[in-house]
Formats: sequence, C-alpha cells, structure tokens
Amino acid sequence: MECFAGDDTIFAPASGVGRAAVTLLRLSGPAAGSIVDALCRRRPAPRRAVVRALRDAAGDVLDRAIVLWLPGPGSYTGEDCAELHLHGGPAVLSDVAEALVALGARPAEPGEFTRRAFVNGRMDLTEAEAVADLVDAETSAQRRQALRQLEGQLGALYRGWADRLVRLLAQQEALIDFPDEELPTGVEAAMAAEIAALAGEIRAHLDDGHRGERLREGLVFAVTGAPNVGKSTLVNALAGRDVAIVSTQAGTTRDVLEVRVVFGGVPVTLLDTAGLRDVVDAVEAEGVRRARARATAADLVVQVTDTGAPAGPAGERVIRVGNKADLAPVGGDVDVVVSALTGVGLDGLREKLADAARRLTQAGGPPPLTRARHRSALQAALRRLEAARGGVLAELRGEDLRLALRCLGRITGTVGVEDVLDSVFRQFCIGK
Repeated sequence: MECFAGDDTIFAPASGVGRAAVTLLRLSGPAAGSIVDALCRRRPAPRRAVVRALRDAAGDVLDRAIVLWLPGPGSYTGEDCAELHLHGGPAVLSDVAEALVALGARPAEPGEFTRRAFVNGRMDLTEAEAVADLVDAETSAQRRQALRQLEGQLGALYRGWADRLVRLLAQQEALIDFPDEELPTGVEAAMAAEIAALAGEIRAHLDDGHRGERLREGLVFAVTGAPNVGKSTLVNALAGRDVAIVSTQAGTTRDVLEVRVVFGGVPVTLLDTAGLRDVVDAVEAEGVRRARARATAADLVVQVTDTGAPAGPAGERVIRVGNKADLAPVGGDVDVVVSALTGVGLDGLREKLADAARRLTQAGGPPPLTRARHRSALQAALRRLEAARGGVLAELRGEDLRLALRCLGRITGTVGVEDVLDSVFRQFCIGK
C-alpha cells in the first residue's frame, strides 16, 4: 500500500459492486467537508441523515442521495468522514466517483479506511484484523470469534502482559542503574517470580490446540476407507449435492476431492479420498499416497467401512462409520451406523461431526489466538522471558525483557509494526 498518505481524501464504495437498490460510498480525509459542501451545496448537521441533491461542477444533478456528515475524531477512521447513500445503478456510482476525483479525492486502497483507523488510534492491530475476519466470516461461530476480538479482548490481554513487562523492565533498570542504593529487599526474587508467572500465562495461551486459527481458517475432515465402501456417496450425502463420481468400479476416486460444508457452526473442508489398498497402477497409487498424506494432516478422519469389514482403531480424532446399513447389518466396532444411499443414520453422523468440530475449535477463558503472526510473536516473547529467567548478568536480563516487550508490541501494533502493516491490510476489501 505504497500510496497511503493521511493528507489525502479517499473514497470507496462500502457495499457490493453491481446493480442494487442502494450503494454506500464512504469518504475520509481532510477535504471531506469541503467536498460534501461542493456536492450538495449545504453540509448536513453532524451525524444526521438528510436527503440532498448531489451536483457536479457544472451544476447537473447526479443523484438524490442520503448524506451523512461525520466529523473527526469521532468517526471510524478518526478523520472527517462522510457517507453518501446513492441509488445503486452503476452509472450513478461512476458519475459520482468522477465528480469526487474532480474535487480532489482519490479511490481508496484495500484496507485503507481501517488502516487510517489504526494509525489514528481508533483501534489496535488485533482489532483491525478482526474487522477483516468479521467481513470474511462464513458462520456464526466465526462471527462471534471476530466480534470478541473486535471488542478488544485479545488486545487487552496482550496489553496487560506488556504493562507487566514494562514494570519488570523498570525494576530491572533500577537494579542496573543504582546497584549501590538500598533497594527494597526481595526485589530480585519478586521479579523472578513475576517473570515465571508471565511466562506461564503466555505458555498456557499458546497451548490452545490452535482452536482460534482452526475456526478462522476452517477445519479439514478426511473421509477414508477401502475402495467401494461408499466414501463418495457419503461425501455427496453430507454435502447435499453431487460432488464426487459414484461408481461400483474400484479406484474411481484417484485424486482428493474437496467440498466446503458447515458442522456445528464451523466451516469444514470435507475430503473425498482414494480407496486405501495396495495397487500396481501408477496413477491410482499416487491417489492412495495423497489420501494417506491428507488423512495424516487432517483435523479429523472419518473412517468408513461397509458390512462385515473390520473397523480401524479408535482415536480422539477418528470417527468410525459403518456404511451400507441398507444391505446388511453392520458389524464391527464402529461409532455410528449409516446408509449413505438411503439416509439412515446420517443425522446422527452429522451430530457427531458437529460435536467434533465444536470440540476442536471452542476454548474457554481468554480469547484464542487467531493468526500465525500472533503465535510467532508470542513464542518469541516466551523465549526471551525464559532467557531472562536464566540470565546471570542484570544487563542481559534487561535486554531480554526489552525484546520480549517488543515482541508483544508487534501483535497490537504499538512497536515495530511497519514490516507487518502491508501484509495485514492487503487482504482487506476496497472501502473497508
């Protein structure tokens, strides 16, 4: 986002592109007020929606729109802002955009509105990332997680740790700068205990089973089993549409097929894999190899057998499904019996899959980590705290504490953020 500049006035549609009843166009920047004056000849009172005729420089009416004037700093970006609720025809949006450019505004870059909100202190970096997550949320569970982060709970947790580190660093600096002074007894022991406690809290936060990241990105469930046990029929039934080719010929599925579904409010990529068996054909053998690899990496394995076939071993991340109950009683030690062809038992299987999805993503206590960027910074902070605990020289302990503080600051955006800003905001929509 090389053209970002806070002294520009930017605009962008904040609603969907294309023909619609209403299109919302947002402006932000120092010239927003004068541009609104030029467009509608009379600026509305702050935060009061009014209908105005929008005119170009020649005085021609472009549209009759609802206009909102939102002066800073109490706006989304912290700057002077305005909203134009236009009729949703493409010609209206195009002509109004042309008038805005003529008045000195420019189209916004992806994420530039939220970036300005961050730069102007309206939100920290974790909250800015939550805006993107909220826009991308496919399910209610993702929405709730994004809102929790947007409300500042994750940032507050990290800022609390940073505040404690600041106090520790101040105490350590006092020990370095005034070695001969009579400081309170037990200062070093208290510092060591606090460093240990802080390290323990960060370690526990990291040890969350990647629940937040899994919910944000979605889970992967691999459907595995021998050829002709009904894996593809089962995937089609769970997806509610024909995704995979179904045939009685063994080896029909040779590559891994993917379909996006929702179980328990969690997005899940369901994998239909090649039948697991010893084969000579090179193409089918590659399919079997890929099936085994994807099953190993999956969050959950749905292991399918048919009538009379022995089930595999149980496991926390394995659901054993006995299929083809319409043909004969399903024997063996399975978790659920179904007929993918007739639908018998599918509701019970869906509930088991939903329970597994919720178990893999739900976490109590503090808001979970949602990004690899957060995890990497916290792991680095933990390493510096562990180094500080084992440090002999006071100066080195102080440097380790300072580096740990910097690692935490990179998450919320308080220090050392220039190297991550573009990667964070590049994923945003235009107008957000």
